[in-house]
Amino acid sequence: MDNKNFILQQLKWISIYFAISIVISFIIPFPYSIIVIIPIVLFLSFYIRRREMRKFGGETFSMFNSNKINYYCMVCGTKHDNTMCPKCGSKMKRIG
Repeated sequence: MDNKNFILQQLKWISIYFAISIVISFIIPFPYSIIVIIPIVLFLSFYIRRREMRKFGGETFSMFNSNKINYYCMVCGTKHDNTMCPKCGSKMKRIG
């Protein structure tokens, strides 16, 4: 996605958020409208994030990515999650 499409996509969603906020503000009185708008905006944000992650092949089920990163030693190929390889002591590693 190039910069122009990215900016247009962001402007589209900002416009949607703004329109939803304005409509809810006219329907519901002030203190309660904020209480309604915040969960709707959060829900839409999570929906957009999930949709974009699926588009790029990832999957996200929570707010924070809890997948553990596995490292492979570039010298001996041992899978580990330390700074140094536990088998040969090398600090050269790749993510896999």
